[in-house]
Amino acid sequence: MRPYTVVLIVPTGIGATIGGYAGDALPVARAISQICDRLITHPNVLNGAQMYWSMKKVLYVEGYGLDRFAASRWGLQPVHQNRVGLLLDRGIEPELRLRHLQVADAARATLGLDLTDYVVTDAPVEVKLNTSASGASWGTIGNPGSLLRGAETLIKQASAEAIAVVTRFPDELDLITLANYRQGTGVDPLAGAEAVISHLIVRNWQIPAAHAPALMPLPVAPQVSPRAAAEELGYTFLPCVLVGLSRAPQFITEQNKHSSTSAIWADGVDAVVIPATACGGSAVLSFSQNQTRIIAVEENNTQMEVPPEALGIEIIRVNSYLEALGVLVTHRAGISVNALRPSILSLRCLS
Repeated sequence: MRPYTVVLIVPTGIGATIGGYAGDALPVARAISQICDRLITHPNVLNGAQMYWSMKKVLYVEGYGLDRFAASRWGLQPVHQNRVGLLLDRGIEPELRLRHLQVADAARATLGLDLTDYVVTDAPVEVKLNTSASGASWGTIGNPGSLLRGAETLIKQASAEAIAVVTRFPDELDLITLANYRQGTGVDPLAGAEAVISHLIVRNWQIPAAHAPALMPLPVAPQVSPRAAAEELGYTFLPCVLVGLSRAPQFITEQNKHSSTSAIWADGVDAVVIPATACGGSAVLSFSQNQTRIIAVEENNTQMEVPPEALGIEIIRVNSYLEALGVLVTHRAGISVNALRPSILSLRCLS
């Protein structure tokens, strides 16, 4: 019997009620990992600033790489360990840079992670933040070439197998947006720009990558939502990124598909779990073309209004992640969900 494989997606920067904050979808991932053989998910689900939870069954896959995987363009090759390269934005002030280097040294000494020597970009990255009319966050990069050149140095000179990127983000955030986020009612203003940065490196170098923003610590606030509290804990969001990348699967392109017998491909995915209003992403559209069971969770509200029915996607709607866990258990067991309902309709004759 093949391994039962689930993909958990909570899109970045769209204000998801669960998974739209600082690693607050981690409990969902932990629960699902207990009832499947392999769980594939992305940094937005697993990153909780200085909070993280290492799970052997969970594959940490950056969003662009996940899209390529879902489209059967790339496969995922599990690894025991990656050598992680650290790429720092030249725009980070010396003291704040030192804080991040201390985190990297701590990860080596305390967690035993394998890191290369670091690289500072040859020009400030110049990140700018924006919000769309829908309320989703996004961003732009002034000097994308500096990121790509830095990544190239880490790959070719330091033999990095994964890239952790830290760029300087603006401290001047919209006060209302920031207050809403800290109170657990708004959209993460940083997430959309973070995705742009990691997508750029993964797309160009086909290597695992994830991003941590560099910001000055916020003033202490007396009331912060537990869902946003992980981002209040210090100078850096880097620890979870280093832990995630340390065992992130490598990407195998379609041309090298037959070079590995242990790689995972999209046709091996049994189920996908997604917020019910955020079904328009590339990965979900790709999985909907296969026999993959798609489970849409209603109570995980987002700023998007893209239900599966509008796209012609066949799904199972559930109210909560607790109910989704039940559907996954029955699916893995080969039991029809209808068999657990109080009434079952009789078979009809097809004419």
